Amino acid sequence: MEPEPLNETLQGAFLALLDDDSPPVRSALAAAFTRQGRPAVEFLQSVVRGPDRLLARHAAWFLQAMKCSDPVVEFTEFIRSLKYELETGALLLSRTVSTDLDVGACCALLDEMAGRCRELMVEPSSPRDQCQVISRVLFHEYGFRGNVEAYTDPRNSLLDQVLQRRKGLPLTLSIVYLLVAQRVGLTLEPIGLPGHFLVGCFLADPPFFVDAFAQGVCRTPAELLLMLKRGNVAPRISDLAPTPVREVLCRCCRNLQHHYAAAQDFPRARLFAGFVEELEVTYERHAPS
Repeated sequence: MEPEPLNETLQGAFLALLDDDSPPVRSALAAAFTRQGRPAVEFLQSVVRGPDRLLARHAAWFLQAMKCSDPVVEFTEFIRSLKYELETGALLLSRTVSTDLDVGACCALLDEMAGRCRELMVEPSSPRDQCQVISRVLFHEYGFRGNVEAYTDPRNSLLDQVLQRRKGLPLTLSIVYLLVAQRVGLTLEPIGLPGHFLVGCFLADPPFFVDAFAQGVCRTPAELLLMLKRGNVAPRISDLAPTPVREVLCRCCRNLQHHYAAAQDFPRARLFAGFVEELEVTYERHAPS
């Protein structure tokens, strides 16, 4: 028999005690949640996804203490760990929406595309030559492209969906590009321009930038600064600097927040707004003074 959900009275009692840090209350609550089993897990998961970020953090603590695998908790813990790695972070972020995500299948496809790139690369080859091969494989052989028809579809910002559907935003297509390049031993960088996202190669002199949303077109620093100027953005050379992984993931979350809000999926919009807040608060707490 399926356990019954917690009634409103019991939920209210739990909520009133959830932010109490005293060890006896923590211990009693943990024991009560364990006795309740699955209904308690579902209740705590709903709090994690709710608008109250303080209670969400306490609920996440209890889920972790109960050793319950919850994608929202896992991504939150990843944020707090400060050990930011792009592939791990992007897949953990995707799991908060696609809870049954097959991480192995995503990694296998990235491996497959990288393997095809290695087949086509002739040594010695310059970084630009290697990028041309990656672009050929991703955009011509595998058919990745920018989703101009439905730009605000939230699936464009989720790595697993981009890999499955072969279309996405400049940001997520750049992430795919970076992960494939990493597998072939080519060190590239994420570049978060105002209003656009690219892949930067600083191994060449002068550096060049790959526009994954434009099927891998290579652009010069001068072209990008002019593009910013034409978009009424005062260009700064610092705009062309590599973007930290933390900011890449934060930008993903902001996109998802706005796109879910536009789709009137407000619970998920709040979820990703919470992740943005968590990333910002964690950074402020640990940033060097």
